Amino acid sequence: MPNVFFSYCHADEVLRDQLEKQLAMLKRQGVIDSWHDRRIGAGQEIDAAIDEHINSDEIILLLVSPDFIASDYCYNIEMARAMERHNAKEAIVIPVILRACDWHHAPFGKLLGTPQDGKPVTLWPDRDEALLQVAKEVRKAAERWRSTQSSAERVDVGALMHTQQSVVAGPRSSNLRVAKTFTQLDKDRFQIDTFEYIARFFENSLNELQARNPGYEGVFRRIDANRFFATIYKDGESVATATVYVGGQMGAGIYYRQGGDAFSSNSFNEALSVQADDQALYLTSMGMAFQGRQHQKLSQEGAAEMLWEIVIAPLQRAR
Repeated sequence: MPNVFFSYCHADEVLRDQLEKQLAMLKRQGVIDSWHDRRIGAGQEIDAAIDEHINSDEIILLLVSPDFIASDYCYNIEMARAMERHNAKEAIVIPVILRACDWHHAPFGKLLGTPQDGKPVTLWPDRDEALLQVAKEVRKAAERWRSTQSSAERVDVGALMHTQQSVVAGPRSSNLRVAKTFTQLDKDRFQIDTFEYIARFFENSLNELQARNPGYEGVFRRIDANRFFATIYKDGESVATATVYVGGQMGAGIYYRQGGDAFSSNSFNEALSVQADDQALYLTSMGMAFQGRQHQKLSQEGAAEMLWEIVIAPLQRAR
């Protein structure tokens, strides 16, 4: 059976553990075996053990995140060797996108990532569903590997990774949607993932605002895991400030405060709450900043854009 190697940064160990649980059925069925550096025993040489597997395992999962890309060992050693073996048709390399990052420009950016459409695992309302998609792709890869073993000629594994099997479809209904349910854990995870998305959105927007507008400077400051502070300066003077935090005295929710004390105040000018229908999790606002929007179903991007609009609006008014 093919062996699966996890190439990952230890900052993503929790997500790696969750993925490994989703692969349990494949291991029980004898479809795959798996290995990662936490299997190294006391007294073993760490680098030698990793080299042995990165150079021999048939399927290599790149667990992609900002920490993975920032890690010299993961990127320059493990990923580089994995791509060498992929290009030599010696291994199947699968990028698993754990967290949002600029992975498309990496050497493995030419490969089809998973989950679907390369959407990061942490941005899925149901992480189990996202990791199940990864497990299904690993199963397909194992099947492809087995097919290469029965062939007299070496198969171009890289081409197979991009090949989608055509299915001859007969008449069927397009009405196949069924109702979904979401637990409190799903909602709590979605809230935290949304807060992290908004933080990245603000940080990137501040940087781009500064790059495009001479005289303006954006400062992003992460106070702690639950709060960040954003300031826009024009010619050295503060012209817009905002604090975004999760939780607080009001309980569950993501709150926006314009100006004021960024460190401890729990007052707010707008708030987002997590809601669910029979298909997906989404966000709604209280409508304090924009009347009439409280009934809109917002995505993570839509929620981030709404809060950013509050910050930027005063700078866009004609003076």
